[in-house]
Amino acid sequence: MAPAHSTTSKPGSASDLLRSLTLPAIATWLTALTLLPAPAAVNFTIAAAAALTTAALFRTPRTTALSITTCVAATAATVGFHTHAVTTGPVPALAREGATATAEVVLTADPKIRAANRFPTESVVAEARLELLETRSQRLPARVPVLVFATGPAWRQLLPSQRIRITARLTTPGPGTLTAAILLAKGTPTLLGTPSPLQTAANAPRAGLRTAAAPLPPEERGLLPALVVGDTTHMRPEVTADFKTAGLTHLTAVSGANLAIIAGAALALSRLAGLPLPMRAALAATAMIAFAVVARPSPSVLRALMMGLLAALALATGRTRDGMTALSASVLLLILFSPDLARSWGFALSVTATAGILVLAPKWRNHLTRHPTPGTPPSDSTPPKPPQSQPTHPQPIRPKPTDSQTTDSQTVRPKPTHEPTHPEPTHPEPTHPEPTHPEPTHPEPTHPEPTHPKTTNSQSGHSQVGHSPGGESQSGHPQIGGSQIGGSQGAQSQSGHFKTTRAATWEGTLTQAALPEPHPRRSHPVTRLTRHPGGIPTALQRLIPKRRPPKRLGPRGRGLPGWLAEAIAVPAAAQVAVTPLLVLMSGQITPIAVIANLLAGPAVAPATVLGFAASLVAPFSLEAAQILTIPAGYAVGWIITVSRWAADIPFASIPWPGGFLGLTLLAATAALAIALLRHPQSRAITMATLAGILVAATTLPPIISPWPPRRWLLVMCDVGQGDGMAIAAGPGRAVVVDTGPDPTPINRCLRDLNIQEIPLLILTHPHADHTAGLEGAIEARKVTRAILTPPTPAPLAHTLRTHNIPTQAPVPGTQWRLGPSELTILAPPESPTRTTAPTHAGEINNSSVVIRVRWQAGSILLSGDIETEAQSALLQTIAPTADILKVPHHGSARQDPAFIAAIGARAALISVGADNDYGHPAPATLSLLHRNGTRIYRTDQSGDLAITDHNTTLAITPRH
Repeated sequence: MAPAHSTTSKPGSASDLLRSLTLPAIATWLTALTLLPAPAAVNFTIAAAAALTTAALFRTPRTTALSITTCVAATAATVGFHTHAVTTGPVPALAREGATATAEVVLTADPKIRAANRFPTESVVAEARLELLETRSQRLPARVPVLVFATGPAWRQLLPSQRIRITARLTTPGPGTLTAAILLAKGTPTLLGTPSPLQTAANAPRAGLRTAAAPLPPEERGLLPALVVGDTTHMRPEVTADFKTAGLTHLTAVSGANLAIIAGAALALSRLAGLPLPMRAALAATAMIAFAVVARPSPSVLRALMMGLLAALALATGRTRDGMTALSASVLLLILFSPDLARSWGFALSVTATAGILVLAPKWRNHLTRHPTPGTPPSDSTPPKPPQSQPTHPQPIRPKPTDSQTTDSQTVRPKPTHEPTHPEPTHPEPTHPEPTHPEPTHPEPTHPEPTHPKTTNSQSGHSQVGHSPGGESQSGHPQIGGSQIGGSQGAQSQSGHFKTTRAATWEGTLTQAALPEPHPRRSHPVTRLTRHPGGIPTALQRLIPKRRPPKRLGPRGRGLPGWLAEAIAVPAAAQVAVTPLLVLMSGQITPIAVIANLLAGPAVAPATVLGFAASLVAPFSLEAAQILTIPAGYAVGWIITVSRWAADIPFASIPWPGGFLGLTLLAATAALAIALLRHPQSRAITMATLAGILVAATTLPPIISPWPPRRWLLVMCDVGQGDGMAIAAGPGRAVVVDTGPDPTPINRCLRDLNIQEIPLLILTHPHADHTAGLEGAIEARKVTRAILTPPTPAPLAHTLRTHNIPTQAPVPGTQWRLGPSELTILAPPESPTRTTAPTHAGEINNSSVVIRVRWQAGSILLSGDIETEAQSALLQTIAPTADILKVPHHGSARQDPAFIAAIGARAALISVGADNDYGHPAPATLSLLHRNGTRIYRTDQSGDLAITDHNTTLAITPRH
């Protein structure tokens, strides 16, 4: 028997280091996560208890326990000091009182811009450090972290390290955050200084990349800076939504992949330059630090940078790198430095994804490539060659055969040094000579018992290939397949006698090649013949039948190429690792993420390298940078295409219960999946079932209920709590009336309708739930003109002006004939002298543009958000009859019964968000519609609603 390898590692080995770092890192993370909401006194108490435990374990050999208690003590003390700093002093006291003061703050990160939704302007969240606080009675110097909430475009130009003055109301932050106060800023900030030289230099590549990407299409223009340096300020909302659905959001959060690409490029250049290993590591570390400064030190960047620096140090010193050791050390050091990272979702996702890649990806890659597991012989059962200096079988010296020597000459074998312990059955000696095998010149394989030859068990039907050169089966036929052809040692039968072998001759070899194939039940595997001096020529080797190993599905079979297995294993491992966190965080599962990452992955590296090179070149030569962004634009364009395709697949994102209930359900589902996939039969049935479900989900809905339906005339898009409609204006063309509160739903709705041109854009009134999705509607589409009531709000006018869309005021009586649709403006009354926009919400609603749309099959009245006053006024001027009514103001209670009755609509459409906090649609409005015999359709219940021409009659088709 071969000696068993010891499973215990030597002291100070890599496995000991791994255990000594991984467990303390986990303990550090859990300690900070648990103690952040606790008071400082509790943290100090736990730190003292852990320190005492450490002292008690100091003289014991339990090094792992000692390191864990040490880290717990250090983490608890660190959290205690941070908690004490942000919960004591005058600033937290003023925040508890809700005081208003003038504050001087220094920004510590880029302001995060959030698009306008319910508010007329975009909102801002900025991390800062409070330096000075002035109230009516006192002037308080301070140095504590704060969080600033503000509005307005002036914050876009601010950079980290910039000092500003604001007037704000102080309020208390939530528990578990290391923030002294939240500042609700009023007005615009006053600049008190310029950014630091480092931040100024770091901003130049970021701004240069944005400028160099300007010639690209809008989606690529916004994604390239986000992909390269994490600059998402110009990223399109619809692209962001597609990335979230497809599981590609991590690409816009700079992490280890970006740093690895930059470090790899730096190492490749340094290697081409012939630099020594320490200088290569130093250059890679410098490149990673520079990239981190440009990309801003977010939690994922800090984690990746720490791991990269540790790897560079290991490369410079020539030590073996261990991924889990570097990850554990990074987590430990970063949480001790900044304990609030323990509660950061970005940090948790980055760490778990990296851990999944390091732990799961190698095993899955080896399984996909069908590599044998350690300790398992290869698929061809060929034993490994021993070292040349330690032959295990003494080779007998044979004289060169002469003409006098015949092929029947025999060699007497020595008696074995041990006797078999099992009973020896008696077998008759064969009467025919045994086949001859040539002598091998390569060393024999290593065996634990080198003093005697191995035996062949003829009853088992399997021979030890390479161990017993000769042998005979029980049937009496010469044993060819199971022996090592060319061996010099005889085989021992179960009777204990040694056989004899003939000297190697060409005739003997050809005789073996001409022998018939043994019976399948008694056959033995045929080993491959190798050429060596004195052996068989290659031409004759082809005459010898070879048995090809069967293709297997197990770990010894033929698998995928290494690069493909790596491409599949890495995103799959990362997705599996982060899925529990996604369930806790957002309550959803993204099964399409693995395929999307597999398809998008090849374009990430070229886009990152070219984009980063363009950012470095842009401050010196904008033209050269734009040349570099052209191929980078094609790469990010492919990523956008993949994300859009993945987002449109049914069940790309599956809703899942959130919290610990969802986590428990996920664990049960995973256990069931493992049980089903463990056995080949259940695995085949499960995979066939899943494939059938996937095919049915992707093919049956378009067949059973195709979208859009044939001969559609109008589609009310499900945009949530808002309005957004498309009116047919010809192939690939539509009139868009309102755009909803979010760019993503309206863009997806128009994309499903294959709308590429908007000859007329009508914005009924300037409320965010009707206009905030404008970017999504006009994205990559040609817009001829826009209709909206003057004066146009500044943000809306800026967007229209940026896209070169001419505007005009609505004039009652104006008509357009576009495709099958005829549009007529009915309201509001023309007011050329108006110079100020209505300020009251009711006045703005009553100024909505009212449109009647006619088709050959019927008509619809689009009433915007007009309320009872405008409804009564419209009823007095004209008699607005229609077959279908778009219910005003999402079905609010402010409806005029006479107006509803005068229209005489047979059906009513209500665009409303599910579970909205406005109470829309109002029960009174629903009752009013029912009393008038009107059938009601709602987007919160049926999704998109399509009006179709069904045999010259209007019909309404819900999407689901």
